[in-house]
Amino acid sequence: MQLALITEPLTAYRDPTMTNIRLRPSLLSDPGALALLGSSIIARLPLAMFNIALLVHAQQVTGSFAVAGAVSGAYAISSAISAPLLGGLVDRCGQTRVLVCGSTLTALVLVTNGMLPSSAPAVLLIALGAATGTFTPPLAACVRTLLPAVVTDPSGLRALFAFESTVLELTFVLGPPLALGLGALWSTGAALVLSGLMMLAGTLAFAAQPASRRRRPEPEVRRPRGGSLRTPAMRTLLLILLGIGAAFGATDIGVIAATHALRTTAAAGPLLGLWGIGSLLGGIAATRLGGGARSARGLTLLLGALAFAHGALILSTGNVLAIGVVIVLAGATIAPTLASIYAMVDAAAPAATRTEAFSWLLTASLTGSALGAAVAGALAQSTGARGPFAIVGAAGAIAVLVALLRSRSLETAMPEKDRLSNFVPDGTPARLD
Repeated sequence: MQLALITEPLTAYRDPTMTNIRLRPSLLSDPGALALLGSSIIARLPLAMFNIALLVHAQQVTGSFAVAGAVSGAYAISSAISAPLLGGLVDRCGQTRVLVCGSTLTALVLVTNGMLPSSAPAVLLIALGAATGTFTPPLAACVRTLLPAVVTDPSGLRALFAFESTVLELTFVLGPPLALGLGALWSTGAALVLSGLMMLAGTLAFAAQPASRRRRPEPEVRRPRGGSLRTPAMRTLLLILLGIGAAFGATDIGVIAATHALRTTAAAGPLLGLWGIGSLLGGIAATRLGGGARSARGLTLLLGALAFAHGALILSTGNVLAIGVVIVLAGATIAPTLASIYAMVDAAAPAATRTEAFSWLLTASLTGSALGAAVAGALAQSTGARGPFAIVGAAGAIAVLVALLRSRSLETAMPEKDRLSNFVPDGTPARLD
């Protein structure tokens, strides 16, 4: 039913000047779009399993939560460091070799990890966790780099980013339960092995898509010193995502702390699942409405909604039902905000650095999440859930402040047609949101 809302033959949208209504074809009617997105989602489903599968397996093998946390941390840190490096390699060498080599090495590491005996030393588990993060191919960056090439009507690009963000939420809803289910029904090692093989098969299917195989470096364009971070717009987007990531990391801790205080710890998983469902619903709405913000002011408003809705969780800590309602509303702000940021990268990043640029966004988000979780975890020891949720509100407010203070750089990240649409024919500024 939800997919039908997005793939129906014709949908209405308002043109940039807001003066008339036109009809545009379905987003997925563009040649290759459905196969490209479908294969990328299949390939990225296992990625949503890796962190929890590595953590649970390490705890099962060693009996130590400290070792499990170290393995999870090694995976996250190595992922954050390697993502822009692999993205830059894709920009220089094309997608095929990086995706095939990266997915093969990652699968080998996961299979090795899954087959370790119970006597395996902790240092080996930590090293394999780090290797998994290091070699994991930059699938999200690769597919987002290709989306402009598979849209025949440029006006549909922002909506396609919103759709991609929406469908991606399914991997976060399904991935962790799938990893835990495989571990319970079979073994935690089998969960790692199967997730690695699934990722390898999905990545090879994605790399075989014509759009991915055709992606080549731009030899006529000189790569700027500093790569994708050379432009002020990219630096602004990274700072924003650092704040958003911190809010998300603190939300995880806050929900766990709240359910622990209410003596309903088992409710934490379903509540975080509702968070993902909220984002899914928000993404569907954003797709139907054209994909998100078309100006710096529009993005700032979305960031304000995200900060306010997530910060409101501090008022719901006394009741699980209240947390559930608020977290669904908070989740509904995620996909529209992220889709708006992704749509800006094509204009914000210098030529020949776009895959690296999308990879830097992942690094910023992971880094922010780790920082937010660390600070929120320390506060949760003494303040319960209110401390972490205060961090959530503060991190969201910082993201809004960055957008306000650096709005001029954000306007340069808007596609040219959107920048022009901010003015009516007599040169007067039009609506900015």
